[in-house]
Amino acid sequence: MTVGENVALPMEMFTTQPPDVVRKLVELKLGLVGMEQAIDLFPSEISGGMRKRAGLARAIALDPDILFFDEPSAGLDPITSARLDDLILTLRDGLGATIVIVSHELPSLFAIADDGIFLDAKTHLPIAHGSPRDLRDHSTIPEVMAFMNRSSTIPPTDETKADRHV
Repeated sequence: MTVGENVALPMEMFTTQPPDVVRKLVELKLGLVGMEQAIDLFPSEISGGMRKRAGLARAIALDPDILFFDEPSAGLDPITSARLDDLILTLRDGLGATIVIVSHELPSLFAIADDGIFLDAKTHLPIAHGSPRDLRDHSTIPEVMAFMNRSSTIPPTDETKADRHV
């Protein structure tokens, strides 16, 4: 499928819009992500960053209220990743959508997120909540501090110190 056909698919599946209207909407969605020139290209003919933007155009095809991203900048170079972050913010503001992102990319978290939940790696349960900057600067949870500050060591807590002496 071409980039345009990929973006059109949700519209064709879930609306009754005629083909000419779908085509115009596809052009609009691709235009929003700076991809209008790629409408007739195949995914194998575009770069990784362009594939991410084409995927974003498809994700906004039906004007959702909430957009979910799982590691949106994975595999991208830092400049392309920053551009994708900017595009996500532009679309959030322009479309009024809520953005939910799962990411380990700290620069993206600091650029995009207003609020965050930190999940414990062992229990998979939330252990911290707040803005990424607040979590980085003020968290008292060693794992959160280590992650948000890119530290290779987790400072010992009273609990872990006690475990070492047993």
